[in-house]
Amino acid sequence: MKKIPEVTLLFWIMKICATTLGETAGDQLAQTMKVGYAVSSLILIGFFLATLAGQLAARRYIPALYWAVILATSTAGTTMSDYMDRTLGLGYATGSAILVAILLTILGLWWLSEKSLSVTDVQSRKAELFYWAAILFSNTLGTALGDFLADDSGLGFGGGALLIGGALAVVVGLYYFTSLSRVLLFWVAFVLTRPFGATFGDLLTKPVEKNGLGFGTQGSSLILLGLLVALVVYDSVRKRPAAVRPETMM
Repeated sequence: MKKIPEVTLLFWIMKICATTLGETAGDQLAQTMKVGYAVSSLILIGFFLATLAGQLAARRYIPALYWAVILATSTAGTTMSDYMDRTLGLGYATGSAILVAILLTILGLWWLSEKSLSVTDVQSRKAELFYWAAILFSNTLGTALGDFLADDSGLGFGGGALLIGGALAVVVGLYYFTSLSRVLLFWVAFVLTRPFGATFGDLLTKPVEKNGLGFGTQGSSLILLGLLVALVVYDSVRKRPAAVRPETMM
C-alpha cells in the first residue's frame, strides 16, 4: 500500500498551502461565522474522520483524497488548539506543552510498534493510523505555537512567520549539508510548517491596523483553496502513466 506521496519540493509547497488554508478556514468557521471553537471542533473532527475513512479504504495514493485529509487535520487542529488555549483558558504556552507531550507519546508508541517513524515505511494499516494521529496533533500543536509567536512573544504575525521561515531554512540546510537523521528532520519540518502556516494565515486575514494584510478569513481562504486545488490537479495529472508509444508495442 503506497498511499503516501513522495516528499519533494511540491509536497512541502502543498503542505504549507494546506496548513495555511486550515488556519484561515478554521477561523472563518469559528470566528467569522461565530460558530464557536467547541462546535467548530466537533464539525471539523467529523470532517477529518470522514476523509480519513476514505483514505484508509483507498489502495493507492490519490492526491485529492490525501490532501483533503491533510486539510481536515489542519482545520480541526486550528479550532481544537483555539478551544484549549482560549475557551478552556490554558494559554498558548500550556496548550503547546500539552500537545508536545501528546505528539511525543504518539511517536513513541509508533516507534515501539513499528520500529520506524519513516513515512516511506507507512505500508500497513497500523502504521497508517499512527501516521495520521501524529499529523493531526502536529497540526494542532503548530497552531498553538504559531499563536504563541504571533501574540505572546511580541513578534507579531510577520515576525513569527519570519522566525519559523528561518527555522525551516536551517532544517533545509541540515538536510543538504549534514548527515542528521532524515526521519528526524522530516518530522521537525512537518511540525514547523504548521506554525508557519498559522502565522502566515493570520498575516493574510488580520486587518491592516493589527499589522495584517486585511484579506479577511473568507478572501484568504478562497485564494488558498484555489491554489491548493490547482496544485492537486497538477499532482494528479503528472502521476498519470505516460501513453505507450507505438514503437514500444512492436
